[in-house]
Amino acid sequence: MIELIVVIVILGILAATALPKFIDLRSDALRSAAHGIAGNLTGAMSVNYAGCSATAHNTAGANASKCKQVADCSDGASLLLGVSSSPFTQAGTTYTITAMAIGANGSTASCELTATRTGITAVTAHFTGIAAGN
Repeated sequence: MIELIVVIVILGILAATALPKFIDLRSDALRSAAHGIAGNLTGAMSVNYAGCSATAHNTAGANASKCKQVADCSDGASLLLGVSSSPFTQAGTTYTITAMAIGANGSTASCELTATRTGITAVTAHFTGIAAGN
């Protein structure tokens, strides 16, 4: 009986030390999701700029559907699959891209994405915006 009580006490101590670490995983998950979306936005803007460049320089059958106009950081949201504008919500998290003009074609700017979810402190991530199709 004493051995059983000792085992239960040891399990209680282990649970008490591990529980705070597991509770904080929500904020870590939100931070990771925000940085993942920011990385996807950088990649989408790069691919879009490449498509716009190919469309502009290729006069033999270039496909204009490969190029979307990006003049502002928030225009990048429309390059993501299933997203039409900023702010957008995915899996209960709202992502807002701060509107900021980028400039002429090929110009870059540091853009800001904010992820918010109920009960968790908002997270900000940065990504590189590339102007295209202007």
